[in-house]
Amino acid sequence: MESPLAALLWRSLRVYQVFGANTEVGKTVFTTLLCKSAKHNWKDENVSFLKPVSTGPLNEADDQSRCREHASERAKAGKGWLFMETAGGVHSPGPSGTTQADLYTPLRAPVVLVGDAKLGGISQTIASFEALRIRGYDVQSIMLFQDKKYQNYLYLADYFSQKYNIPVMSLQEPPARLENEARDVEAMKEYYEQRTEENVVGTVLQHLDSNHTKRLARLESMATKAHETIWYPFTQHGLLPAKDIMTIDSAHGDYFQTYNSGKTQDQGALQASFDGSASWWTQGLGHANSELTMAAAYAAGRYGHVMFAGAIHEPALTLAEDLLRGTNNSRLTRVFYSDNGSTGTEVAVKMGLRAARVRYGWGADEKLGVLGLRGGYHGDTIGAMDCAEPCVYNENIEWYEGKGYWFDYPTILCREGTWRVGAPEGLEAELGRSREYESLRHIFDVEGREEAGEHEIYEKFIIEKLEALKAQGRKFGALIMEPIVLGAGGMAFVDPLFQRTLVKVIRRSPHLFTSEAGVQPRPESGKEWSGLPVLFDEVFTGLYRLGRFTPSTFLGVEPDVTVNAKLLTGGLVPLSTTMASEDIFRTFRSPEKVDALLHGHSYTAHPIGCQVGIESLKAMRRMERRGAWDWAKNQGWTEAKKGTEEVWSVWPRGLVEDLSRMTARVEGVWALGSVLAVHLRDEEGGAGYSSDAALGLRAALAEGETEGRNGPWNVHARVLGNVIYLMASQTTTREGVEQLSKLLVDGLR
Repeated sequence: MESPLAALLWRSLRVYQVFGANTEVGKTVFTTLLCKSAKHNWKDENVSFLKPVSTGPLNEADDQSRCREHASERAKAGKGWLFMETAGGVHSPGPSGTTQADLYTPLRAPVVLVGDAKLGGISQTIASFEALRIRGYDVQSIMLFQDKKYQNYLYLADYFSQKYNIPVMSLQEPPARLENEARDVEAMKEYYEQRTEENVVGTVLQHLDSNHTKRLARLESMATKAHETIWYPFTQHGLLPAKDIMTIDSAHGDYFQTYNSGKTQDQGALQASFDGSASWWTQGLGHANSELTMAAAYAAGRYGHVMFAGAIHEPALTLAEDLLRGTNNSRLTRVFYSDNGSTGTEVAVKMGLRAARVRYGWGADEKLGVLGLRGGYHGDTIGAMDCAEPCVYNENIEWYEGKGYWFDYPTILCREGTWRVGAPEGLEAELGRSREYESLRHIFDVEGREEAGEHEIYEKFIIEKLEALKAQGRKFGALIMEPIVLGAGGMAFVDPLFQRTLVKVIRRSPHLFTSEAGVQPRPESGKEWSGLPVLFDEVFTGLYRLGRFTPSTFLGVEPDVTVNAKLLTGGLVPLSTTMASEDIFRTFRSPEKVDALLHGHSYTAHPIGCQVGIESLKAMRRMERRGAWDWAKNQGWTEAKKGTEEVWSVWPRGLVEDLSRMTARVEGVWALGSVLAVHLRDEEGGAGYSSDAALGLRAALAEGETEGRNGPWNVHARVLGNVIYLMASQTTTREGVEQLSKLLVDGLR
């Protein structure tokens, strides 16, 4: 969806989409009868008919906005009905080539399906219903003619009432078409008048009217009932009134359709809300993506769920092969499946700690920690939380025991139009003062910066810290970090040269982690881990979120273990993978079961998730090959140096630099791939999660725009203390970014 489009729901106007199971099934006859009967039974109300797909100009023929504009005008006229008739069958293409079923999905209008009374019509009607249902349509009634020869209506009435509790209404066929046009018109007029007087579709209209009232009442009450029933994640319920709970009626593309009881009668009860957090960083190919939905349905129909220990199925094997091939990491050879990013990270830590303990001969009673980055966070299960320093997420958890050391590091921000790498407060002497760069591409030219000796100050800082830790007698079993961006830790954009240097120092310095005399680093060409196993948490940053399949390519180093989730399944179902090197894998191989990696989940490698993952990766790789993001790369982002990958964002460089000059409110900005993060000044002196500096901007985005041909729309955004971020999907268009950018700039003025 290129622009925000509010779905069709008004308090005063009942809108219904009339689909046909096939061509020539009588859609126009039934739609006409619905209109005439509505006018007959609701005499004081306006009744309208619209056939959006027409034979007119292509730029008008299947315009979703045109549907909403027409409906909005009808709503302004007062209480009434609008019936929108589609063209052909459910999968008949519109002029643009998009099938009817996919074309109208954003409008989310409830459906009247006209069944097929002819030979083969039972199969055609059921197949059409399933095609609509799998796309999230609410089919509320089925209507068809009474063919005396086949009597499809008898079977279908029983089928749909028993299986789905959907009423089926059958109607006497209209008279055969007459050659004399005037007589034919007169015969059809008489047919319509008789059926209207008989009120044969009256029960259908009453059913539709009742459903409309129930739908509005349910939407109106959901927030209050949720407030009494639901325990929300990451939420202080003492600060959450019912009125602040967002009710989502549906979602499509980049937008939720959210209920807003404060809208006036003619504005509509729903508004489009841009999903600014990409639904907690999972959404990448658009909500209600029909390709992912079909992949899930296929796997559900073929497998359901099947146990995985000591077994294999095609989706799990294919996805593992696709991931290993896509990362192009010469170290990784094995894929371990789990349920989500947090558990995937726990698996990675188990792998790394065991490998280090076995190699260095540490006893079972010797405590091992991890090395990481300050502010890094890897999930909410106990083991993953222990890999992070005390913070708002974990310090009140009774079992939490941070096990590690977390480095301070330099970060990247665009400030006053200039890209800068700066050390955290208090570490300027150790890490060097702020450096300015012409562009992000220059910052990511880590090899060129190494040749210039920029890494040396980082190297000295890291070695001194590691030597001090060894002198304290502390032992570590792994390095774990989020490459490039620390997500939950406040969208901190780490200097890639620092992370690269950290990995390289650890790999060439095994003597800093063991007292074993004469221990030597293992050669890079051997693909065996050295120093400590290097674990990359790519749950947030992986799979094109930052513009590349894997963010490790920004650093020019290969991890020994890497974790993926979030975009792995395009935001449809949970699934995580932990990929490891053969060297790590061999640590757990022995004749004794107790030596195995005894970790698993009931839904390990569930076929539905794996099949969706295959389709998600395929779609993103296809987009990359065909240049789907070329428009974004040409928004002022400097071209890559020959032989290196590009550094770009869907958010224009000019926008980022303009925002960074709004110094009255903005501390700094950065953008990479689909992510834009705005760090705001806090005049009250708040820092991190204690800051309320971003709440005003979030409120401005939530206010959005109330006018426009596509209806009201706003932005649902989340804040991390003084940082507000917006996350596009991999399918967001230039037009969508432009509209969001305007709203963001206006909110900061």
